[in-house]
Amino acid sequence: MTGAKQDLVPDRLDRELIEALMIDGRAPFSRLAEVLGVSDQTVVRRYRRMRAAGLLRVVGLPLGRRVGLFESWLRVQCAPDAALAVAEALARRPDIAWVKLGSGGTEIHCMTKARTRQDRDVLLLDKLPRTRRVTGVSAHTILRTFTGGPDRWFGLEALRPEQAAALERPAPEGPPPPERYGLDEAELALLSVLGRDGRAGYPELAAASGLSESTARRRLDRLRELGAVYFDVELVPAALGYEAEATLLLTAAPAQLAEVGAALGGHPEVPYAAVVTGAANVLAVVVCRDTDALYTYLTERVGAVAGVRQVEVIPTLRSVKRAGMFVEDGRLVDPPPAS
Repeated sequence: MTGAKQDLVPDRLDRELIEALMIDGRAPFSRLAEVLGVSDQTVVRRYRRMRAAGLLRVVGLPLGRRVGLFESWLRVQCAPDAALAVAEALARRPDIAWVKLGSGGTEIHCMTKARTRQDRDVLLLDKLPRTRRVTGVSAHTILRTFTGGPDRWFGLEALRPEQAAALERPAPEGPPPPERYGLDEAELALLSVLGRDGRAGYPELAAASGLSESTARRRLDRLRELGAVYFDVELVPAALGYEAEATLLLTAAPAQLAEVGAALGGHPEVPYAAVVTGAANVLAVVVCRDTDALYTYLTERVGAVAGVRQVEVIPTLRSVKRAGMFVEDGRLVDPPPAS
């Protein structure tokens, strides 16, 4: 399978399909084929080939603030010979979605998505402090997310505007959705399947949740209308020629946090931006083609954002887990069963 990934160089049609899935990850293959101007069989073959090669994965994810998840971004410092083992142990936890190694291989960055405050506190106050070779932990609560949710990113620019517009889902009618929505056990079971395969069929969703197929379809449609779940395309940036990943920690004046967050969230180089607690109060994940492009982004794009006072740049040395998927040899693979 590693060889399959290395031999797969996405062409124009592959990029169009990736961008189309970023707009609507559950659009029927027939609809994708119609918009892209190719046959159904071509779209199915292209998608399955990229997925089998570990290049991409459509995933259905809960929107943390809407469903009451306790989201924190952690910086975990380790002894140099222990960081990878600790990172892999963290990655095996189902309540941790992203795990990366940075800062010379001695620092782990990860995102927690705990269902309860107690679950989060046990990790922060008990398990991590007792882990051998962990020398320090800092936790930053996610206060507001500006991208990295139901938004497109990556600047592929493969689709024509009319193609993108044809795939956009209409805004739900009626009153705005509630700020909080409590997931029941059936919905949690749906999300467990969608977190591994956002295009899972309704028979599989029904079997996992104990619902009928028609009820599973209605539940999922309702969750999307409420903004409680969104569909994203997780991929390996290097496979598309984007070799430089980094985490930016920015400091902004409180009165300008919304402006800075919105500005970063509008950059195609930024798949995730959020306002967080701490002295550095804005977090951004940046993906660029190379270090020269990263330098240009910092000097020309970030440097032009009013309100940014300081920036810390932490290069990503290795991704261990992305949106719940493990990364092995540059491929997205299913995580092992939770212990």
